[in-house]
Amino acid sequence: MTDVSHPQLSETVAALLRDRIMSGQLRAGERIRLEQVAQETGLSITPVREALLMLRAEDMVELQPRRGHVVAPLSRQDIIDVFAVQGDIAGELAARVAAGIGPAQLDDLRAQHEKLRRAAQARQVGRVEQLEFEFHRSINRLADARKLSWLLRAATRYTPTRFYAGNAQWRAAMVTDHEELLAALAAGDPVAVRPVMARHFTDGAERLVKHLDGLGIWNG
Repeated sequence: MTDVSHPQLSETVAALLRDRIMSGQLRAGERIRLEQVAQETGLSITPVREALLMLRAEDMVELQPRRGHVVAPLSRQDIIDVFAVQGDIAGELAARVAAGIGPAQLDDLRAQHEKLRRAAQARQVGRVEQLEFEFHRSINRLADARKLSWLLRAATRYTPTRFYAGNAQWRAAMVTDHEELLAALAAGDPVAVRPVMARHFTDGAERLVKHLDGLGIWNG
């Protein structure tokens, strides 16, 4: 087990725990044991403790007397709100891209989408997760809006990407959404592209809420 702490290690642990909380693997009130997480990740206690401090600041976990760190409450409306913010920001960024995208940039996005489509068809979950991130990152960079892109990155930290990439229905819907998005970008239509991008995120909220409903998470 390594004893070297680094901010990137803390962020990796925080991302892991966020994903588990948002996907229902960790439920409200459930205790998170530092030693257990450290052993699982092969890290020392220090980056795990730092990660939990980060999650406390985000209201993802709470520190309770005699219990330690526990998962904070999460509601259906929390899920809907987080994804609505993501959709609004992503829609604005995509609209700005549509207003000025060039042929070479569009071709690059199409090539990225084709790789993603093939990965989804082959059920390569890890590759879908990575290529989906890269596809949206490329769009956000084309918007040339640093602060708005930063806000979107902050909001999308709460997206359980592995849950989505592993869902066959989501993968199929993702491919369709991207094709509609590329068509709107090719048409240079900011008005049309905004709801297409926003729906990509609201659909994610609906799927996640349905998944958590099935787990009975709200009763936990």
